Amino acid sequence: MLPGGGARGAYQVGVLKAIMDMMPTGFRFPIINGTSAGAINATVMASHARRQRYGAKRLEYFWRNIHCDDVYRTDARCVFKTMARVVGSLFFGRLGLQPPKSLLDNTPLQQLLQRELKLAQIQEAIDEGFLTGLSITASSYDTAMAKCFFQGNQAINPWQRTRRVGLRERITVNHVLASTALPFLFPAQRIGYEHYGDGGLRMTAPLSPAIHLGADRILVIGTRDESPIETPRKVTEYPSMGHLGGYLLDTIFMDMLMADLSRLQRINRTLKLIAPEKREEYSLRPINTLVIKPSRDVREITAQYAPEIPGPVRTLLKMIGGWGKDWRMPSYLLFEPEYTGALIDLGYADARSQAAEIKEFLN
Repeated sequence: MLPGGGARGAYQVGVLKAIMDMMPTGFRFPIINGTSAGAINATVMASHARRQRYGAKRLEYFWRNIHCDDVYRTDARCVFKTMARVVGSLFFGRLGLQPPKSLLDNTPLQQLLQRELKLAQIQEAIDEGFLTGLSITASSYDTAMAKCFFQGNQAINPWQRTRRVGLRERITVNHVLASTALPFLFPAQRIGYEHYGDGGLRMTAPLSPAIHLGADRILVIGTRDESPIETPRKVTEYPSMGHLGGYLLDTIFMDMLMADLSRLQRINRTLKLIAPEKREEYSLRPINTLVIKPSRDVREITAQYAPEIPGPVRTLLKMIGGWGKDWRMPSYLLFEPEYTGALIDLGYADARSQAAEIKEFLN
């Protein structure tokens, strides 16, 4: 299970690299689920289900060589045009001047994914039995539902729950782009007749796709540490638009996941009190989980490398109050090699420090 996190998704690559190094040759994840940046990582690992060790190496090369302009346009003309439209729409909206669809143009990401993803290999891996299923979650702005698009073997059935459904479809670049469409930052992606945004927006049960695909053990690679934040001892600055945006992204990617993990643990404890025959009668089964998350506050690392963000984008972030202070928003947009490389190294070190626990869980 690979949740979102924008540029923080590089951390997941370090963990995957460590797992492939510490586990025997031939180890593979048969069920892979991704949201937002995690959808990119999940798709690459699924497309290399025959040799996931090679898939992890491809991901490492991808993330260690990525730049902001590989993901969104950073040229001054494009960024300042967006800023002008934001300001202009406030004063001339009555005259028909519309605000921009998003703060950033992610056309470069679309071109990158079309060039790099080997989507045809996903179905080949399913047909040959190397992969049970891949799921990518996106949120429909039109129906206010979380839609989990999955590609898997015929034993997997579509599902429908309150505000979330599972749909069998062949995964395309559009599905990945829809799942990575960070609200406000990137434009919505159209699939069929609906417009979609980041998969974490409406997914109230992030673990459910993996369970529907048949998992009984779920390894979750998070993108945020869970250490408590110190309570302020004096009145702080009023939260800016950028601060609120970063706060929203944090909530989308990790808060609902942690809540779902707590709910799953309560269900597991309840199942221990139910007789085995009753569990089978109601198709209930315990689901074991292991969570790996950063041992450091990613925002501290962001502060160190933030100046690498191209100047026009820094200006835009400063304009909306998203620069400095807690560094949340830049942590999602800092697609530069030194920063992503530092996160890969952190993920690798964190996984190696939990090697015994990981091996026991995966074995």
